[in-house]
Formats: sequence, C-alpha cells, structure tokens
Amino acid sequence: MEVKVLDFNGKDTGRKVQLSDSVFAIEPNNHAVYLDVKQYLANQRQGTHKAKERAEVTGSTRKIKKQKGTGTARAGSVKNPLFKGGGTVFGPRPRSYSFKLNKSLKRLARKSAFSIKAKESSIVVLEDFNFEAPNTKNFINVLKALGLENKKSLFVLGESNKNVYLSSRNLKASSVVTSSELSTYAILNANNLVLLEGSLELIEENLSK
Repeated sequence: MEVKVLDFNGKDTGRKVQLSDSVFAIEPNNHAVYLDVKQYLANQRQGTHKAKERAEVTGSTRKIKKQKGTGTARAGSVKNPLFKGGGTVFGPRPRSYSFKLNKSLKRLARKSAFSIKAKESSIVVLEDFNFEAPNTKNFINVLKALGLENKKSLFVLGESNKNVYLSSRNLKASSVVTSSELSTYAILNANNLVLLEGSLELIEENLSK
C-alpha cells in the first residue's frame, strides 16, 4: 500500500512510502479489537469504590427491642441493613478491574485497528519535523495545513520529541505519542492518524514480531 509523504505545511513532497500489508492491510479481527479496548478501559478504572457493611457502620450493638411480643419483626441491631443508616448488603469493595491478554492478541488488535484506519483513508504520512521551542500556535498551523483543526487527531512519533509534545498538550482534540506508546484504543479513538516517517519502521517492526 503506497501513501504519499506530506511536509508539515501540508504539501506533497513528491515521495511515497510503502506501508506493509501485514500491518495496514489485514482482515480486521473485531473480537481482538474489542478485547484490547476493553482491557485498556478496564485499566483506567481506579477500583477504589467502597461501601460500609454491617460490621463497619457506627452504631450501638445493643438489642433495640425484645425478641418477642412486639407484633413486628425481630431486630437485634440498629446497624441492620434494613434500617436507615444501617450497613450496605453486598456493597462494592476495592478491586482491580485489570485482566491479562496475550501479546500476540494485542498485536493482532493493533494491526486490525491500523487496517481499519487504512480502509477509511484516515492515515496521513508526514515527514519528520521539529519546533525550536514549544509553541501551540505552530502546532495549530500544522493541523490547519493538514485540514485536521476540527478533527480528533493522533500524531505518532518515532522517538520522543519534547517540543512537539508540549506544543500539542493544550489541545483537547489532538494528542502526540511515540510508536511504543500506541494502543488500539488511541488508534480507533482518533479520526485521523498522522504517522511521521520515523515511526513507520518502528511500528512495522514491533507488530511483525
């Protein structure tokens, strides 16, 4: 699959790159994508929810009324879950929502996500660029040149670039990651993927193992 390379002004450089069919042109495995996205979202959950149970709420332990003869149900504690202010029955407890997925399945999910974006023609290949200093305005100009100022975009760098990252950090709809930080969720959550030339070889190397 051939894709033309643009510069950061949005103009065609006259060069083309060949995207690997084994990464960008496979038959997407929807179940693998579902599992990987589910794991990503599960890992974002803190799991710190907690409700007090009968033994943990504050209250006297004395028997509040005699066992028989009142004409009502027997009751032995004000901490009874049936009473206002009582404990919660089977309430939430702190827990971890994370679960394990095999590396091969996660690679398949990312390749499926890339292939979905390729089929939608939502992948842009950009030559490597840098800013002299962090500047959000410069990054916005790049977005405008690519026609992405009003779309969710994900820029994928080959290696960490502090100036480019800091220039994008204030923009809600755009994010910058390195090829090693890519996730299936991030790929699918963006309307457009902007792959810098330096990231292509690393992406294909990581997903071809």
